[in-house]
Amino acid sequence: MRLAIVGNGVAGVTTARYVAERDPEAQITIYSRESYPYYPRPRLIDFIEGEVSLEAMPQYDAGWYSDRHIETRLSSEVVALDPADHTLTLASGEKVGYDVLVLATGASSFIPPIPGAAKAGVGALRTLDDAVQLCHADEACREVVILGGGLLGLDSAVSLTHYDVQITVIEALPRLLPRQLDREGAALLQSMLEARGLTIVTGAQCAQVLGSDRVEGVLLADGSEIDACLLLISAGVRPNIALAQGAGLACNRGILVDARMMTSVPGIYAVGYCAEYDGHVWGIIPAALAQARVAGAQITGGTDVLYTDIVPSTTLKVSGVDLTSLGEVNPEGAGFTEYRYLDAARGIYKKAVLREGHLTGAILLGDRRDLQAVHRLVPQGTDVTEIAEMMLTPEFDLPAWVRSQA
Repeated sequence: MRLAIVGNGVAGVTTARYVAERDPEAQITIYSRESYPYYPRPRLIDFIEGEVSLEAMPQYDAGWYSDRHIETRLSSEVVALDPADHTLTLASGEKVGYDVLVLATGASSFIPPIPGAAKAGVGALRTLDDAVQLCHADEACREVVILGGGLLGLDSAVSLTHYDVQITVIEALPRLLPRQLDREGAALLQSMLEARGLTIVTGAQCAQVLGSDRVEGVLLADGSEIDACLLLISAGVRPNIALAQGAGLACNRGILVDARMMTSVPGIYAVGYCAEYDGHVWGIIPAALAQARVAGAQITGGTDVLYTDIVPSTTLKVSGVDLTSLGEVNPEGAGFTEYRYLDAARGIYKKAVLREGHLTGAILLGDRRDLQAVHRLVPQGTDVTEIAEMMLTPEFDLPAWVRSQA
């Protein structure tokens, strides 16, 4: 079997690993437009902070690939797909054949249509090349503006505090991490980050990027200006679906897949940030890993292995700030009950969201003690009605209670 995988991120490489484990005779080729072997994307922050060298970024050495008969073709962008002919066309013009295809094309940073956003010094952080350029640009820059107060924006902002720069984070919505936090949690997190030297502006829209050929600042919608010689835009990502669309595969926001990770064309699978299952494009590593496991099994005959959508869980990578957001933390509609615990002096905020007695979402900021217990409770659907009033308090041992329910 000739297996072609388009995309060298976590979903593509993990699919290759599963297939190699189940079918050692498979001929596996990964095509990547990047020039670097697979690296875990969260380590980009470690690289910017200087904790990891460029040479140490790849997850696996050459021996790992050769032992599994996985060939990786770097700097080999796939520009066209012909499902009828079972061929891929590379940017070089070369055509290659396949028997089974996995699309793991990932996602790209979204750059809003802000006037002046094409100027030099404006960029995003998505790839290792982006991180390398960011570090070089920072050498001559002392004022950095980051548009976007989401996970990546805040991770990037704190990583840049290791340099001698003034950093301003601008979030269009009224609070930081609007998807992962509520108003109370966001307020505490903002105070913690401001104590580390960040300037944070919420509820502000960037109207224009100032400067001639390169960025010199940003103009906000209220008329105020903020100086900047580097503008990092963290406004989310968009799935890379152009290759699939061009080949006639069914797409919505992502490439549509079923529980087998199969696309609308038999023999072609999609996994990771580019895949859409049951209306969801999660864009998070746990989903990519789960989908890769299913695709790897399906490709090698494990037709009973099906994908079940995950409970989304995200973690802030900021050093010294423990934050996990799991499930539905900002519920809409009736039927939900919310419980909170706040100790601002110690930087602790916890929230539990219950529906019909079951924990459907949780925020843990500044306290990891209950993390594993919460991760078990949300997907299991255990009735926590009897402990709801006290489950977040310091006196209550939630992990012990969860163990008692096993």
